[in-house]
Order: sequence, then C-alpha cells, then structure tokens
Amino acid sequence: MADEGDEIKMKRIIAIFLLLIFVLGLAACSGNTNQKESSSGENSTPTSDQDNDSKENSTGENGGENLSKILVAYFSATGTTKALAKYAADIYEIVPQDPYTDEDLTYYTGGRADKEQNDPSARPAISGSVEDMSRYDTVLIGYPIWHGQAPKIIYTFLESYDFSGKTILPFCTSHSSGIGSSADNLHSLASGANWLDGKRFADGTSKEEIENWLAENNIKPNESPVSAEVGKFDFEKKTVMLNSGYEMPIMGLGTYSLSDEECYNSVTALLESGGRLIDTAYMYGNEAAVGRAVRDSDVPRKEIFVITKIYPGEQFANPEKAIQDALDKLNIGYIDMMLLHHPGENDVKAYLAMEKFVEDGKIHSLGLSNFYVEELEEFLPQVNITPALVQNEIHPYYQENDVIPYIQNLGIVVQGWYPFGGRGHTSELLGDSVISEIAEAHDVTSAQVILRWNLQKGVVVIPGSSNPDHIRENLDLFGFELTDAEIQRINELDRHEKHDWY
Repeated sequence: MADEGDEIKMKRIIAIFLLLIFVLGLAACSGNTNQKESSSGENSTPTSDQDNDSKENSTGENGGENLSKILVAYFSATGTTKALAKYAADIYEIVPQDPYTDEDLTYYTGGRADKEQNDPSARPAISGSVEDMSRYDTVLIGYPIWHGQAPKIIYTFLESYDFSGKTILPFCTSHSSGIGSSADNLHSLASGANWLDGKRFADGTSKEEIENWLAENNIKPNESPVSAEVGKFDFEKKTVMLNSGYEMPIMGLGTYSLSDEECYNSVTALLESGGRLIDTAYMYGNEAAVGRAVRDSDVPRKEIFVITKIYPGEQFANPEKAIQDALDKLNIGYIDMMLLHHPGENDVKAYLAMEKFVEDGKIHSLGLSNFYVEELEEFLPQVNITPALVQNEIHPYYQENDVIPYIQNLGIVVQGWYPFGGRGHTSELLGDSVISEIAEAHDVTSAQVILRWNLQKGVVVIPGSSNPDHIRENLDLFGFELTDAEIQRINELDRHEKHDWY
C-alpha cells in the first residue's frame, strides 16, 4: 500500500516546479522499494493544444536551450498530480486499463505487481493514448520505484510510440539515493531517443536545485501560453478548464426535485443526447439514481462530469462520513466535483475534509454553492485549495452582475442554477417579451436564448428537466449567437429578484 508521506513529499516538489516555471508542471507520483500506491483516477489526453509555430521549435540562437513543445507523462497510482495540469505544459497521465488494487500492490505476496515486475515480458495495458505524440520534441517521464525499477506500465508507454529524435528526461521518487538503474533499463525501449540523465526528488528539494537540474539539461519551458486557459469557455469543445486542471462541460442537467425514476431517466436522456454534466446533491435524494444511470450508460466514465453537494448540519459536523456516503451512493469510482451546499456552521471544517479526499484521488475538484462576495472574502483565507466553481442562482431577473466578475477574477468558474427563474417563475420568464422577440429572431426557443445568454457571460448552465425533448433542446445552444445588443437587452431585465432563500 502507498506511503502517504511520499505522496506529500512529491506534492511539495511539484509546488517548487510551479513557482519556478509556471507553465511547466512536474507531475510525478510517489513510491519506494518497499511500498506501492493504490489505483484510482482516469486517463487524460494532454490539456494543452498550443500552436506549432517556429518560435516554439527554435534552438541555436537561444544558446542551445530547448524551446520545443514539452510533454509531461507520468504514472501515479493515486492520480492526485493531475490537478496540476492547469499550470503545466501538456500533461498526460498514464492510467492502467486494469486498475491496481491494494492487494495487487502488496509486496512479496505473489500479487499482480510482484508478478509483473518479475516478468520481463509483462506489459500492462494503458487506457487511452497521447493524441499526437509527433507534436512533442521533449518528454518528461515520471514514475514511482517498484522493486527497484520503473513499473512495467512505463515499458508499455515507451513501446507505444516512436520517440526517435525526441529528448527524454526521466524522474522518480523513492527512498533510495538516486534514480538508479531504472532509467538505464528503459533506454532500449526508445533507442532512437536522446536520453538525458534522470533524477530522483526527495523531500526538501530546493527551488535552486530544480532550476539547476532543468538548466543542466538545456530545457526551457514553453514560452507560449497554454491554450486551454483557466476559466475560458471553449465553444468548440463545449468545455471550460477549471483551476483544478480538469475540464468541465459548460452545459448539463440539474436534478433538483427529480425523483429516483425521473432522475435515472433524465440522466440517461442527457447522456444519450450528448450531455456530460450532471448536478446532484445529498438533499436531492437522488445520488444513487445518478450513479446508476452513469454506470448503465455506454458513455465512458471519464467523459462524464458529476457534481454533488454536502449539506450544513449533520453532514458539515461529520464531513468524512458525509463524503464517503456520497461516494458510496454514487458508486462511480470518484466524484468529479463536490460542493458545500451553502454556508453554515462547520463549513470550513467540511471543506478541509473534502481537501483530504482530493489528496486521495476520490474527489477531483472542489467548489461552493450559494456563496457571494462577503461569504467568499471570509471563507477563502481559511482553506488550502481554491474552489474551482461557485454555483449560485442566476437568471435574467437575478443576474448577479457584480458577483460574477468578482468570482471569475479569482480564477473560479461560475455556474448558475434556476436559469429559468425557478418554480413559479418559469412561465413568466420564458414568456418575457424581450426574450421571446430575441428567440423569434434566431428561430430558437426562449429557453435556448436564456441558456446562451448565460454561456456568453461565462456562466455554466445546469437547467433541470424530466422531459427528454427539453433536455435535448437545452443542449442545442451552439447553432446561434446573441449579439451584443441582444445581450444588453437581456441585461436590462435585471430586477435583483431572488427566487430562493439561499
């Protein structure tokens, strides 16, 4: 089983990288010659899609420094380093097709990992692949040490691509004095590559040491910005990059008030229609239905983004139990994002507990619901992980035009619930003459106009519905675009009229 201390050490090391190079994240994982990690997490393709212009591939005039595109490929059984993707050059997590269990990773029991490390022909399958390895000239490969060597899944990775002419720089963590023979034994798997001397990183590694290591290897981070900018909506991919390093769909389904069967059928309709974002909560009483629909779907788990929330009171007082209950009810391997449902006693305690589950890879991103400027100013200094999302009531009659930019300027994505005004107000809002006129001009529905208005303001939308036709309609938001004048007309509808007490 993994040594949590090693994982913490590695995070400290990576933090140094972030301070040093800002756009090049050193994503690594922990391990040693006596212990191994347990598996969770999903495979990801690189998060950056930078242009291949000449300045990124230049050498010589810069003193031999490598300004080419860099890929950080790493294997980590916990998957927690993926959260660093927001700062990095392109990052690729090497994820086993058949995840390792704690039993697999127990040393000297004749288990799966023991057998793989002792079998020269063992090549564990990898889930997913690097989208276009030809784009990269430099590859940093990170791994833990198992039985004194790199895990055999690293062998699989190296044999899956043509590394001819590329520069490879390995790194690892262990309790040994160096990277040892683990890197040398990998060279034959990519014989056409330019292998640089690898390095082991230990607790207390200084910024200067990291800087010197990169300089010694003539590697300079990409100077061009990462294209997947945090908080910026990508209307082609229909996603937004969160500050946690994960991509989230910008439109989906809210499940508030949906009963078990209704929820299951609605989530199923969403997934069948191409939607991938689902919002639930403990108080909705339908987490189990959401999880069942996700498990029954043919859509790969890694493509689905599930948000749930824990509630003030007993759940905030006993957050570890509340979080584990959500994981058990959903039963989908991990939670993409967990929110505090609204401010309340022990909210900081509950959030700090959620942070621990992030460290364990059981939750990927954290957020808040029903927090406004005053609440955020008080709350944020007390936690360690900046929320990736704040979810508040937002609709044309309650626009939060002062709150939205405040949150976005913190690098936090905004999500709106009650986009149609909430029960008792939906008919009035959808029938509003301004919205109806704009809808008629674009040959779309009023609901689509409201949702598109939100998206163009940088607000993620999660309209609730049990009607499959409406669910499909609420996803069809990319065949038209509102003009600045139309957005201004809708902005003028703001009544500062809140329709719920949160």
